[in-house]
Amino acid sequence: MPRHGATRRGAWAMQRRTLLSSAVAVALAFGVAFPTSAQTTLNVITAGSENMVDYVTDYLAPRFEALNPDIKIQVSGTGPGDAGSQKIYEKLEAQNQAGSEAWDVDVAVVHQKMAGQMVEEELLSSYRDDIETGKLVSRDTAKMALGTDVDGFVMPMFHSQTAIAYNPDLVPEPPGSYEELVGWVKENPGAFGYNGIKNGMSGVSFVVGWIYANTDQAAQLQGGPYEPAVEEAWSDALAELKDFNQYVTLTPGNAGTLDMLNRGEIALGPVWVDMFYTWQADGRLPPNMKLKLIGPGMPGQPMYYVSPAKASNPEAARKFIEFATSPEIQAEGIVKQFNWYPGIDAEHIQAAIDQATWDKLFADVTPEELATKGQAFPIGPYFDDILEAYERNVEN
Repeated sequence: MPRHGATRRGAWAMQRRTLLSSAVAVALAFGVAFPTSAQTTLNVITAGSENMVDYVTDYLAPRFEALNPDIKIQVSGTGPGDAGSQKIYEKLEAQNQAGSEAWDVDVAVVHQKMAGQMVEEELLSSYRDDIETGKLVSRDTAKMALGTDVDGFVMPMFHSQTAIAYNPDLVPEPPGSYEELVGWVKENPGAFGYNGIKNGMSGVSFVVGWIYANTDQAAQLQGGPYEPAVEEAWSDALAELKDFNQYVTLTPGNAGTLDMLNRGEIALGPVWVDMFYTWQADGRLPPNMKLKLIGPGMPGQPMYYVSPAKASNPEAARKFIEFATSPEIQAEGIVKQFNWYPGIDAEHIQAAIDQATWDKLFADVTPEELATKGQAFPIGPYFDDILEAYERNVEN
């Protein structure tokens, strides 16, 4: 479901060549013999936008291969959103149904929704206790994926989070909660913008957070059980959201919200934190813009590293995931290069990252706020019900 920031393929390709040249020089100096051909090809397949493929190809692979010259990383992508994860599921399921003894996927990167289904259908191996970095993650998202127990089968690659971006020149004291935001938009009509539930998950996240804030059902929506009648309690919240929308600007999507913030057409709106920092680094947002994670909270979600039940190279897969979730790689690659929140607990990367990067990432949304206000999306059936209810009761 999450979208990802702009690619840096050219820069990373240059880094890759530099790294490999350095690695070869050091190895030769110590008399290390390189194999004439890779002994093992590790097949890594990832859902997500092209930058997800670039991250593995241009950042992770050269570093891992320099340390493990007998392993060659082969990377492919399946496309963005849940549809990309669906393609990975279909690939594994087809090989399972065919009775293949060794599947041609060793490591996959998937979204929450499909990870749960894969675990339920026994398509994944339980590996987290087998890697040293498994003990560095404690968030609930490493144990539950939209209501499904995935404990042991997944390792978060990163966490995406939504928050409210605002221009402090226009909004010196932004609203701190959904309740305060309601009063603020009535006093400042048109200054808040979001994309509803169309063309981007930042708006969907805002709507889900609205339901959490205006009902007492957040725990059940996130953890189940599913009861269709629960939707009956949303009528007041949706009526209030329809009234709220009279005072807001509807934007074209995730990028549209950021673009309108940049042009000053709106003063605040929900965004993905990684997109916000990427746009700011690229000069597409003013450097003084800030973020606010409003109470009681807004949803975010991880992407997961998983390894199929019949991976051809399970030990190499574990070694790769352990490397990819090490504090050093999480600090440099996930946080500094991509502006994502780390997959492992933030406390474990602080020593591996420069203070300026740490201060930038957590200046507006602290690790403590992430722990208390970073919500999960609802389980699948409730998620679908919320979107359908919004279409019926808010858009019409």
